[in-house]
Amino acid sequence: MSYTAADIDRIKLIVGMEVHVELATRTKMFSRAPSPACPEFDPHDNASVTPNTLIDATVLALPGALPVMNKAAVDMAIKVGLALQCQIAPITKWDRKSYFYPDLPKAYQISQYDLPICFDGSTDVPAVDDKGQVDLEGEPTRIGILRAHLEEDAGKLLHEAPGGGAGGAIDGSIADYNRAGTPLLEIVTQPEFTSSAQVVSFCKQLRNICRFLGVTEGIMQRGHMRFEPNINLQITMKDGKFIKTPIVEVKNLNSFKSVQAAIEYEFQEQPRRYFTERREMGPGTKQTRGWDDRAEGGRGATVLQREKEDAHDYRYFPDPDLVPVVVNDEWKERIRATIPELPLARFARFMDEFALGKKEAAALIDERDVCLFYERTFAAMESLGIDHARAGKLAANILLQSGAKRANEQHVEIHQLGISPEQVASIGKLREDGKLNNQNADELFGLLCKDIHHRDTETQRGHTDSDSSQAAPSSPSTPLSSLCLCVSVVNASSVFPSVEQLAKDRSMLTVRDDAAMSKWVDQAIAENAQAAADVKAGKLAAVGRLVGAAMKHSGGSGDAKTLREAILARLTAG
Repeated sequence: MSYTAADIDRIKLIVGMEVHVELATRTKMFSRAPSPACPEFDPHDNASVTPNTLIDATVLALPGALPVMNKAAVDMAIKVGLALQCQIAPITKWDRKSYFYPDLPKAYQISQYDLPICFDGSTDVPAVDDKGQVDLEGEPTRIGILRAHLEEDAGKLLHEAPGGGAGGAIDGSIADYNRAGTPLLEIVTQPEFTSSAQVVSFCKQLRNICRFLGVTEGIMQRGHMRFEPNINLQITMKDGKFIKTPIVEVKNLNSFKSVQAAIEYEFQEQPRRYFTERREMGPGTKQTRGWDDRAEGGRGATVLQREKEDAHDYRYFPDPDLVPVVVNDEWKERIRATIPELPLARFARFMDEFALGKKEAAALIDERDVCLFYERTFAAMESLGIDHARAGKLAANILLQSGAKRANEQHVEIHQLGISPEQVASIGKLREDGKLNNQNADELFGLLCKDIHHRDTETQRGHTDSDSSQAAPSSPSTPLSSLCLCVSVVNASSVFPSVEQLAKDRSMLTVRDDAAMSKWVDQAIAENAQAAADVKAGKLAAVGRLVGAAMKHSGGSGDAKTLREAILARLTAG
């Protein structure tokens, strides 16, 4: 029977994910050449390093060059596997995956085929609300992890001259092998996603997990993580017949927006494609497509690249130059002991312990270093005598208001502003003690950021040698972990003797003169008789007008919280 679109009863989306994670080791997977996944060799402030400078004889597959396994990359792969509840293979091996492409010097890729290092895992993908925020009250979706295997990355072809603005169009292409050989962990899920929102939630969670584990920087624009959804549909006709469309693999997506857009495009396009081509899922029908966000008038579309090979087309066979890897229990447990509290657990804890909203908690776990900065901040507040729950809430308020505002202005993350967790804690303590009002607390935060940044700039030359020697990993095979992911700042206490002294020098401290405060309250009540009457009648919202008037009379030296309490005590007494 020849079906038409009018015969469709319902359509089910089916998506499986392949995610490539560049591991942040200092050297490549099978050679001692520097790896561009480490910012030491491909720093963030450069558009790119010069092509073909992070290479050696092994990367170029020169005669006689032999591969040697990078143990740090294996450690990182095991760590990710354990975090995803995977089984760790007691014995794993290396295979050659043969195919020709100009950026693959050997004409094969060293990968893992039938014995991946991680397999049979799962992760719970949290539900999301209408605004895309994690919803812990919703039912999570358990997604199976089919496998996570190690391999080496390929190089890339440049179609413009390197150098950013100095580059331009060229006649031909440049084969750049800098990325070739970079350790790559490919994570493959079961085809169990049924919506683009589920997929995006998974991608965000996986990126956060990998960053908190310290195995990658996770900067998608730099290729540290690349998402490849495998998409097809199950179309149910009105007569009950099931039709499965051919799988489309959309390659090398490096943003959550493009992942969602590509899936939604294929959901709309595959029924039309089926009625045009009449092809169903089967051997040799899989397609590889790219995503062009400028196609179709800026709406975006997938573009056919090639018909996808099946596994037997790659002619896998064991690599004769590499020995199998035996992973014993001692090795696994040593790595398990290094796994920190994962971001979703932190998310739930922040909401539970500190009464944070979903949006606040999500913002604090979105960047690993910001989250660690936040945790050091509320720990410092606790050491100053602030209650645990109050410290967590207060630290979040300061960082997500004063901190986020300045981070956005300076195009950096909060932990890079120059202010230390101890200084933020001191601001919070002054605020809790009524010595600093909200306006001055925000201004003081900004002063500390500005002055520390100025000092850092002025003294950069004097600190360069000692700072770099401390930050450098001890050996080329040492994983980056926090070394490459954390940013050090100048100790603020070397600039100012104390945060309170700075506030005092700038006349920011709140006046604690009870007589003066009583006078400001009297003046505010006298000038706003109706608001005062409303408060007496139980309409407490009107107290804001009185607080504003009292603050005006104080010349900004009063504390709004204290004034509010004094006004309410005056008007509701008896």
